Amino acid sequence: MSTVTVTVSGMTCEHCVSSVREEIGNIPEVTAVDVDLASGQVVIESDSPLDFAAIQGAVVEAGYQLAS
Repeated sequence: MSTVTVTVSGMTCEHCVSSVREEIGNIPEVTAVDVDLASGQVVIESDSPLDFAAIQGAVVEAGYQLAS
């Protein structure tokens, strides 16, 4: 099992959280997504190592950006 933590900027409400969770959850290897609205931190668990580009693409698809 692999765990990755990223920070997403621009989320302001539970709808934002839901959008990010859904898009990241659509990545085939992902088994769990935990999004913290207050900090913007997203903890992603997967069965195998995740492609950073896939995570970034999912976040952009949800309408947000990864924080630097």
